Amino acid sequence: MQEAADPADLRTIPRLLRAAAARYPDRAAIEDDGVSLSFAELARAGLRAARAFRATGVGSGDRVAIWAPNLCEWILAAVGLQSAGAVLVPLNTRFKRAEAGSVLRKSGARILCTVGEFLGTNYADSLAGEDLPDLEEVVLLRGDAERGTPWTEFLSRAESVSEAEARAAADAVSPDDLSDLLFTSGTTGSPKGVMTTHGQNLRAFAAWSEVVGLREGDRYLVVNPFFHAFGYKAGWLASILRGATVLPHAVFDVPAVLERVGSERVSVLPGPPTLYQSILAHPDRARYDLSCLRLAVTGAAAIPVELIRRMRDELGFETVITGYGLTECCGIVSMCRSDDDPETIATTSGRAIPGVEVCCVDRDGKEVPRGEAGEVIVRGYNVMRGYFEEEAATREAIDSDGWLHTGDVAVMDERGYLRITDRIKDMFIVGGFNCYPAEIENLMYGCDEIAQVAVIGVPDARLGEVGMAFVVPAPGAPLTPESVSAWCREHMANYKVPRVIEIVDALPTNASGKVMKFVLRETVPLARRGSAADE
Repeated sequence: MQEAADPADLRTIPRLLRAAAARYPDRAAIEDDGVSLSFAELARAGLRAARAFRATGVGSGDRVAIWAPNLCEWILAAVGLQSAGAVLVPLNTRFKRAEAGSVLRKSGARILCTVGEFLGTNYADSLAGEDLPDLEEVVLLRGDAERGTPWTEFLSRAESVSEAEARAAADAVSPDDLSDLLFTSGTTGSPKGVMTTHGQNLRAFAAWSEVVGLREGDRYLVVNPFFHAFGYKAGWLASILRGATVLPHAVFDVPAVLERVGSERVSVLPGPPTLYQSILAHPDRARYDLSCLRLAVTGAAAIPVELIRRMRDELGFETVITGYGLTECCGIVSMCRSDDDPETIATTSGRAIPGVEVCCVDRDGKEVPRGEAGEVIVRGYNVMRGYFEEEAATREAIDSDGWLHTGDVAVMDERGYLRITDRIKDMFIVGGFNCYPAEIENLMYGCDEIAQVAVIGVPDARLGEVGMAFVVPAPGAPLTPESVSAWCREHMANYKVPRVIEIVDALPTNASGKVMKFVLRETVPLARRGSAADE
């Protein structure tokens, strides 16, 4: 009997589903809220969803949006619409009505798959009155609402489209067809839709999953939201590529995550550094069985060396991998490797993934010497096709030689490993010295009494700008602004020392776990905030 094809070799998501069903037919693909689907059942459910979308008139190039938390139906809707030839448009679960409406209008989405109430908001009903000229139907994946077609009723339309017709449409999907349209966060302006293809994403996350060591039989608790590349592409898509079981998790809550790790034997738990910091700081952590944890993947401008050590020693991870990516590059640019030393894993974001070029340049676009800071630029198969219907913005982001200008500042060493220092826009200048908040944060994590920290630049009458630090104390630590300042003066150059320090209970984070510095800036008194730029 001929062995089934390796799903990682496939170049479209519909073909991936079929190959995974052949290779891992009886293995659990998704377990969610009492529902368990094998890979064979996932392929059948995806095909049924594709038939329903085709029956609704959805075809090649149409946009279909999903606005929902992590759940099984999210994945079924996504693979169904992509198998029908449509383009997935995920919406951030933190969006309010106007933000969701803006993305729906910009994308021209014909169908919205959403839910009833989640975190106090009824998503489907919240759009009432919003001007959405292209939106033809709202489909309710779960929950109740005054408007919307229930998911089961929507799926019943599949009976009017044959399996053969749906398979033919799925087979017609090309590696060069758009698979998704992910809108950037819009922290520097109006959100823009990033266009990437089936072939790009599958090639990128076949490489990603191989580097991190995701493997058949892994049980992957996906805390990162599905609307983000980390939860979607490095989450459920990578799991289908490698035969791992997806365990969707809707809302990050430390006790709930710790409970699921032990009871559901979670082996893979990626996330931002704040996820692991929150777990380590939880006072009842010792009550939970974490012995099944094997693989962690994280990434950020500042990852304390101490955090990596504690993840291994106290949380029991065998493998901790760090990397760097952005939506405009399918979500992945560089990665450490499993055999890198702990210092490299903690202090760098690794080297370029195979087939991708990365370098650091000055303001004139010239490559800077190794060891000097410059803007990260990227060229390769992972670079987006462009911003949806925004040619000028695309030309601004991708130069005539095909290099994507990321806006991130990094230092590349002689091995080609990147140490991300910050965003260009987040840098501030103290008395003529460039200060990178992420570098200062990384230094401050050397203080055992600090659990979390975020630094921003604020105006100063004498120095132009100075640093302001928001500090979350470690459990039981008697921190004061004065003690933090004294520690900083002992451990870093004077110009880097934050001049303003505020002790807080928690840092504001978005659904992806990233600290929202624009929220912190809004808390700064107007007299000090002055004209400080919004993130």
